Amino acid sequence: MDKQFIVSYQIGETLYLNITNRCLNKCAFCIRETPTGIGYNLWLNKEPTAQEVLAAIKEPTMFKEIVFCGYGEPLSRLDVVKEVAKSLKETGAKSIRVNTNGQANRYYGYNVVPELVGLVDTISISLNAQNAATYTEICKPADGENSYYAMLEFARKCVGTIPRVILSVVEWPGVDVEACSIIAQDLGAEFRQRKLTV
Repeated sequence: MDKQFIVSYQIGETLYLNITNRCLNKCAFCIRETPTGIGYNLWLNKEPTAQEVLAAIKEPTMFKEIVFCGYGEPLSRLDVVKEVAKSLKETGAKSIRVNTNGQANRYYGYNVVPELVGLVDTISISLNAQNAATYTEICKPADGENSYYAMLEFARKCVGTIPRVILSVVEWPGVDVEACSIIAQDLGAEFRQRKLTV
């Protein structure tokens, strides 16, 4: 296996798909910012095609869940996510999730959520902070505080359209977990609190 081209990696019963290095955020707690990451070298020397992603999945039905989640923001490659997810659904994948920073609509300039209907079962959005100022400090988004509001609006578009919507936060200094859980509740989304494990 090319150590610079790990497109899929397994943790437990979940298969993760690593399709890009690109991300508009530079979060303080991101595995990209650590020397050890998660035990896999996920930095890609090229972005895989949809066919290369599918080739890296031996048997989709054996996994409890298949997740688009690697070093970068998967929805920066929306067409690849859609093509791969469609093929996985056709071959009997049990559940498909996208882990995202929630900035896709701002990135593309239109609402992409309807394009994910029928392809994505769960979308997990990194809320990461209780307000725009804290988010900007921790996540260092390319578009400043506007990115926080774009992420919240993306979440609103997902709720009621994607079957399962989760807002997540990482335990981090300055993050008010309780306030974040209220934001998720008000949006009608599930809430997930993540411990930093690296």
